[in-house]
Amino acid sequence: MGKYFFLSLLAGILFSCSDGDLQIETIDFDSVAIQFCTAPQTSVKNIMFKINDDEALILELQSGVLNKGVVGETIITESSVPSQSQVTYRIFSDGVTKNYFCDAIPTTEPTVVDEIEAEDGTVIIQTVANEDNTEFVHTIQLSGISFVTDTDERITDLTISEFGEVSTAIPAPAE
Repeated sequence: MGKYFFLSLLAGILFSCSDGDLQIETIDFDSVAIQFCTAPQTSVKNIMFKINDDEALILELQSGVLNKGVVGETIITESSVPSQSQVTYRIFSDGVTKNYFCDAIPTTEPTVVDEIEAEDGTVIIQTVANEDNTEFVHTIQLSGISFVTDTDERITDLTISEFGEVSTAIPAPAE
């Protein structure tokens, strides 16, 4: 009788259903283009995002971090997460579009199923002037981004070597 009980218990463990907890194995936005609602500016916080069907990776850059260019030089600027810039990962109930982030009146669908804010990491911005010296081109990278769920489970240490490129105007020389 004992061995039947053990076999029943083992079968129950092997074939038990999930309790519905969200299981995130990977966060992959490498091949997804960067988007934003308004063109990046140098003196305000900038919100940029990447959408991958029903997932979004949202980057809120600290104010002034894009204002670090010098014509003729490559400048590397870092912004720590979460004290200076924020990175948020969202999972939605259905596919999401740019309108979700940019509409004046927020949509009610799709709904946010889960939202996790990064607890650690660095945003690295490489800034160079374009060939015409009319704009700074900022290449944004994420390094060591660490997401931790409400149950203290580490999802990943995310590194995106190229989150995307954005441009800002080179300020006119002071007279």
